[in-house]
Amino acid sequence: MLRIGLTGGIGSGKSTIAGMFAARGVPVIDADVIAHQITLPGTAATAQILQTFGTDISDNHGGIDRQRLAQHIFNNHNERERLEAILHPLIRAEMLRQQKSIDAPYCLLVIPLLFEAGQKDLVDRVLVVDVDQNTQIARVAARDGRNKAEIGAILSTQMDRAQRLKLADDCITNSGDLALLNTQVETLHRKYLALAIGNSTVR
Repeated sequence: MLRIGLTGGIGSGKSTIAGMFAARGVPVIDADVIAHQITLPGTAATAQILQTFGTDISDNHGGIDRQRLAQHIFNNHNERERLEAILHPLIRAEMLRQQKSIDAPYCLLVIPLLFEAGQKDLVDRVLVVDVDQNTQIARVAARDGRNKAEIGAILSTQMDRAQRLKLADDCITNSGDLALLNTQVETLHRKYLALAIGNSTVR
């Protein structure tokens, strides 16, 4: 099975694009969804995170106040690394586990920090969603209600646009035009199906 890694900066539209692939019957494994599931109240990961970072980041239900945690780690490189050391191995293991039950020509692994977390070995090809930084900031502000400083702190933890594009095998430009986005997804879907069955004429 061909494994396509979908990545891109915050606010680039990864979830929208993943949904378009899913609508075509492509199995999708999303690292963010897994991260949310393993940090629900009562999980081992949640207990470890609360023990590591203290009750200041807990909510009223024995879980994690994600906004407080985000504010804490994005202003502290060492603290962010401590969190990643807890989460990344668990997310990786779950992605590998989910792949074992898939019977399809190819699957899509949505991994926002594919390069930053050293997870390129999990995929065969990398698909990057490209968008300019001003658009990213506007989208995240509208979606999450974050201010520009908070968004800038998040962007500073992610690989810059030029470097990400340099490492890509394929690219989707997300200008916000859904029809154009859908056309790009369809083109790549056909390409990946061909690659998955060993069509060496596809480039």
